[in-house]
Amino acid sequence: MSELRTAAMESKAWPYEEARKLLKRYPDGKPVGPVLFETGYGPSGLPHIGTFNEVLRTTMVRNAFHALSDTPTRLIAFSDDMDGLRKVPDNVPNKAMLTEYLGKPLTRIPDPFGTHESFAAHNNAMLCDFLDRYGFDYDFASSTDYYTSGRFDDALKSVLRHFQAILGVMLPTLRADRQATYSPVLPISPKSGIVLQVPVEVVDAETGMIAFIDEGERIEQSILGGQAKLQWKVDWAMRWVALGVDYEMAGKDLIDSVVQSSKITRVLGGRPPEGFNYEMFLDEKGEKISKSKGNGLSLDEWLTYGPEESLAFYIYREPKKAKSLHMGVIPRAVDDYWQFRGNYAGQELKERLGNPVHHIHDGKLPEGELPVTFGLLLNLVSVMGDATKEQVWGYLGNYVKDADAARYPELDRLIDRALAYGRDFVTPTLKRRKPAGVEVAALERLDAELAALPEDASAEDIQNIVYEIGKTGGFETLRDWFKALYETLLGAEQGPRMGSFIALYGIANTRKLIGAALAE
Repeated sequence: MSELRTAAMESKAWPYEEARKLLKRYPDGKPVGPVLFETGYGPSGLPHIGTFNEVLRTTMVRNAFHALSDTPTRLIAFSDDMDGLRKVPDNVPNKAMLTEYLGKPLTRIPDPFGTHESFAAHNNAMLCDFLDRYGFDYDFASSTDYYTSGRFDDALKSVLRHFQAILGVMLPTLRADRQATYSPVLPISPKSGIVLQVPVEVVDAETGMIAFIDEGERIEQSILGGQAKLQWKVDWAMRWVALGVDYEMAGKDLIDSVVQSSKITRVLGGRPPEGFNYEMFLDEKGEKISKSKGNGLSLDEWLTYGPEESLAFYIYREPKKAKSLHMGVIPRAVDDYWQFRGNYAGQELKERLGNPVHHIHDGKLPEGELPVTFGLLLNLVSVMGDATKEQVWGYLGNYVKDADAARYPELDRLIDRALAYGRDFVTPTLKRRKPAGVEVAALERLDAELAALPEDASAEDIQNIVYEIGKTGGFETLRDWFKALYETLLGAEQGPRMGSFIALYGIANTRKLIGAALAE
């Protein structure tokens, strides 16, 4: 056994812990076909980071399994596009038009964006683009295609054969009023085209025939060929059985669904997949992010202000802990990613396997370094105001040896994001205050000390001066001094290591900031 495989067998990193569940599932290897991973997507709304999160985390488990086993694997991204539209999303055009199609399968509703043959096709295309941009290895699957093509026929007939047993699982979990109308099978009305929530009678399980009342008339209709779909928890179980799914994770809000679907899977003669329940992402108000509401962040929004790796880093950490997902978390995620990436080369194998960047890059880290933090870049561009990328590179020359885009391509891309983030979220909030009390003398002293330094003084030398002034300048704590620097010079409540910032911004430019503050 290789050193990597041995270490991975003992690693406490959550992807390896999850992968070991699959080893226990098939101690002698899966007898037929690849180990199958699945993620689900409900295309009733536009894809968001929650969707991306599930595919990314599942891929990390899949990669971890590859480190432990030579058994081939496959990942299916399954779209539940046979679902009936229950409500009109807040973040789409032509809402009035969509209202006319409430209850109908998503693949039979016109695209409100006018670019695809259906609403589901539009959202499915967005999902695939969403996943392709990150380079995921997956196979897309459409619920409509699987229902209409006959791929689910045997499993659907099995649902009818075990109809009463499935009711036995589901009815005790429902309220009395819901029990009266509940059916594992949802026929699609031949009259209105709506996915009906009505009781059904099994006429002939072997031919797939059922009977139900539609607008006062008894209808006998097959559930095959896309003429019906299954109720959510039954559908999930049927899919696990029909496809042979071995691993699927789900949000904490679906714990009950996992329990019930697992019971139905056993009723159908199958084995529920392995998996775990992750905590939900929350918006700034502490509410769960939703496709229909469009709250939280979109992938495009994050990538405007932070690179893909920073998003992957944020998603990797603490999957069982609820986390806020809003613009304010991006800068820290960028800098934390680079800190862990910088540590990777010097770590022992065991530590590497627990490092988030190992799972983000599947152990194949790109070359390159980041000579300044994203936080420091944001402070720089915010003080500069309406700056250009070229001007930022000019300032970086004060701090970084051989500072140019060819040498630091990732820094070059990060400057674009820093300029965008600073313009949209930092600069509008800056409000410098005038110094008061001991702050005035301390700033005058800092100005004099900086004037005596060469323009290329090191960040460490400058930091020592700043630190000494804080200790001897009459402040109750050093924190009060640094807070005064941030508020009077930068217009913010918190900020960077001042030695690094002054070296980057330049001594002459910093003295101008001090002069402007003292002039007030």
